[in-house]
Amino acid sequence: MATKIRLQRHGKKGKPFYYIVVADSRAPRDGRFIERLGSYNPNTNPATIDINFDKTLDWVNNGAQPTDTCRAILSYKGVLYKKHLQGGVKKGALTEEQVEEKFAAWLEQKEGKITGKKDGLATAKADARKAALAAEAKKSEEKAAAIAAKNAPVAEEAPAEEAAENTESAE
Repeated sequence: MATKIRLQRHGKKGKPFYYIVVADSRAPRDGRFIERLGSYNPNTNPATIDINFDKTLDWVNNGAQPTDTCRAILSYKGVLYKKHLQGGVKKGALTEEQVEEKFAAWLEQKEGKITGKKDGLATAKADARKAALAAEAKKSEEKAAAIAAKNAPVAEEAPAEEAAENTESAE
């Protein structure tokens, strides 16, 4: 039986939510599946991916073919890298300890990138909020100044009368 690791769509229109499942390649997209491996939520920033790493690695090692999107997700989570490293153990190029060290270093680097992105997004959001508040404060000050100018007593009449007297005396 040809098995695929693919996404099964859930959620409402415009707000998709996916389960990562192993299914027979002939089954419908949202139909029968063999095993649920995790979930993928693209609505968050960065996207939320929860996956059972060991089960997924077992399925990939047993020949389940991921679809293009699932391949990208599995690569992002390190399942395909771990499979690659285990292939090196089978060939005798690496030992199990080296594989674990390399994978741990890769995971650390990946976590650093993810936290950096989250921090960058949080600071960008905070900066945008500060800029919006400053613009709103400026607008409210302008409105207050305009209202104050409109409601101020008319002080221009006295200089106008003096100017009129000055023109009469000049004649």
